[in-house]
Amino acid sequence: MQATSKENYNYQKLIAVVAVSLFVIKFIAWYITGSIAIFTDAMESIVNVIGGFVGLYSLYLSSLPKDRNHPYGHGKVEFISAGIEGALITIAGVAIIYKSVNALFNPTPLAQLDYGIYLVLFSAIVNYVIGSIAVKRGKKNSSLALVASGKHLQSDTYTTVGIIVGLVILKFTGLAWLDATTAIIFALLIIYQGIKIVRHALAGIMDEADMKLIEELVEHLNQHRHRQWVDLHNLRIVKYGAVYHIDCHLTVPWYITVKEAHYEANALECLAFEKYGEQVEFSVHIEDCHAKACPICEVESCQNRQSELRKRVEWTAENVSSSKRHHP
Repeated sequence: MQATSKENYNYQKLIAVVAVSLFVIKFIAWYITGSIAIFTDAMESIVNVIGGFVGLYSLYLSSLPKDRNHPYGHGKVEFISAGIEGALITIAGVAIIYKSVNALFNPTPLAQLDYGIYLVLFSAIVNYVIGSIAVKRGKKNSSLALVASGKHLQSDTYTTVGIIVGLVILKFTGLAWLDATTAIIFALLIIYQGIKIVRHALAGIMDEADMKLIEELVEHLNQHRHRQWVDLHNLRIVKYGAVYHIDCHLTVPWYITVKEAHYEANALECLAFEKYGEQVEFSVHIEDCHAKACPICEVESCQNRQSELRKRVEWTAENVSSSKRHHP
């Protein structure tokens, strides 16, 4: 297991342990108060527990090396993990609304709200700290599973804070309907967050183009662009866990040697490594230039030029993603 994968895995273990601990605390808070709003928080914590262990297993699988059956590695399992967690969040939100509506029409007396508020407040603080670190590490190490777990913990924090506010108002006003109403409001937020996570996971499974990643890479390439790089097109980036699979078509002068063309391809590849680290698999298809490319070609020493340079084509995420060569 690589150092980055090990770091992700170890932190996910911490998330799983914290999820179990906080679920117990919230369940106790619900038991002693009878609050449906606290029940909402406890239900989401069940999802935290399941999601924590699903994420843990997915990070273990994604860290496994490539094999004959998985030539691109096991990184896509993180998308499946995030999708499962998002689906569970959504289901929990629907279940909470169902119970909250029943409670709205059949309210139950509440007790010991003070203790319940203190317990869920403690869980909110822990959730936010752990979740923020998880999101930061997940983005740094390109782990969707860790980012999904962290965002879930953060959304759990916001839900808990809202529930605490509702319980405090309930304590001082005595309006019993506030308990179920608060639960319904935050259940809707939980469902929204769950759907977002599922949408993101499906985008990864379907290899949806991530234009933000392409924009970042193209900006870096423009800053270090070689004159021999006549054109760049058909650029694609697919993420498998922490690994970036990048391929593109690079047009170079037709008369250079194979060795020189390989040098240019290697230089392009090195820029991708510089941007994303060693977790990159880069494939460059070399193409020879045509006469139509002369107006955009910046090779000043070319003795085979058939027309003068008219303008430099600034590469963008849109035009390098196209499968067609650029022309003036």
